[in-house]
Amino acid sequence: MTSSELWTRATADRYDAEENEMSSDAVLGPTLAFLAELAEGGRALEFAIGTGRVGVPLRERGVPVVGIEFSEHMAAVLRQKIDEDTLPVTIGDMARTVVPGEFTLVYLVYNTISNLLTQDEQVECFRNAARHLSPGGRFVIELGVPPLRTLPPGQTAVPFDVSERHLGFDTFDLVEQILVSHHLTRDGDDGRYRRDSSRHRYAWPAELDLMARIAGLELERRVADWDGTPFTQDSAKHISVWRKPV
Repeated sequence: MTSSELWTRATADRYDAEENEMSSDAVLGPTLAFLAELAEGGRALEFAIGTGRVGVPLRERGVPVVGIEFSEHMAAVLRQKIDEDTLPVTIGDMARTVVPGEFTLVYLVYNTISNLLTQDEQVECFRNAARHLSPGGRFVIELGVPPLRTLPPGQTAVPFDVSERHLGFDTFDLVEQILVSHHLTRDGDDGRYRRDSSRHRYAWPAELDLMARIAGLELERRVADWDGTPFTQDSAKHISVWRKPV
């Protein structure tokens, strides 16, 4: 079992509603187009498929999708949207779980590789992606760039959302490369807030490139978003594509 924190039933049940913006056409349109192009008509494997925010509409675009998901509760929500024959999902961790067949695309979106809390497990995730890829196939990761440039000396927290119904901030352990995302969410109109937190291991793009080399993959492309904006030192996240040599 990996160090990933297991999503509970309560979290799974409210996940889609709380991530409604991430399921909008403005966000999903470019994401699906990017992934469908890289699949090149072949099969796609999504690590940490969750509730199917990306996998279900990608399958509806005609890309055969298979998923691996650590939380049975998240997979149960996905199963309410699409049947097992159309989109098979295996319960297991993305670093070690193996599913049958080869794929032209393996992808991991929305910072999910950071759910693996050790460098060794993140390396194993790259190796598992390479294990599933056919020659010439691609591994895609969407991951935020650690906002450490915004930390003045002595400060350990960075806010990422300050809105009417949600307060979010990250705290950092710079030695262990662990960040904890803290959420205060207003559930109703009585002024009460629900508090949640989750741990993540952040990694720089260069560190991921080394993980890819260990797994036998080569960097093909890195952009700042699904629209293909050039990646710069000021980019808040990156979409990186590594290819398995032919």
